[in-house]
Amino acid sequence: MPLTAIALNCTLKSDASETSSTDTMIAVLAKALGEHDVTVTETVRVAALNIKPGVTSDEGEGDEWPALRAKILRHDILILGTPIWLGQPSSIAKRVLERMDAFLDETDDQGRMPSTGKVAVCAIVGNEDGAHASSALMFQALNDVGWTIPPGAACYWVGEAMGDKDFKDLKQTPEKVQQTADMLASNAAHMAALLRQNPFPGVEE
Repeated sequence: MPLTAIALNCTLKSDASETSSTDTMIAVLAKALGEHDVTVTETVRVAALNIKPGVTSDEGEGDEWPALRAKILRHDILILGTPIWLGQPSSIAKRVLERMDAFLDETDDQGRMPSTGKVAVCAIVGNEDGAHASSALMFQALNDVGWTIPPGAACYWVGEAMGDKDFKDLKQTPEKVQQTADMLASNAAHMAALLRQNPFPGVEE
């Protein structure tokens, strides 16, 4: 069965028709993953959904996280995409990570969280410093709640501070960004395939 990935675009723009540099970076990764027979089935604009604050998997009436959670966990690879704001991941990305905190209490009889055996990578864009700080924050959180982080798992572009050019405005993908995307895709696909064939054993509770 082919490997699949899902992308979460954590831009602050809730209107999916509004262009987003995060979508552009996700598209770069999707193409690179395709070279390794990984299909990105969907990019979800998280801000367009009613993802309630909280740390459980269902925060009650109107909460759209349960459906998104189920969709995420049907895939082998998660692409968590975010712009940089104030040197950090967006509040939308942080909301996603907070909702995954519930995984800590949703273990199976070997103590494995729902995300165990699945791979997560990050797509980051911005016009200010903070790409490394953002990836560090997200990697730690994702690892805490069970995701496997492959080597070179962040692909980012940072433009001139306070500049007026966004990643989506570039006529072509910068060479270094493309090289990073290609390595990320190779490592993520390799890791996901290994984990599908040889799942983490967990421990007896």
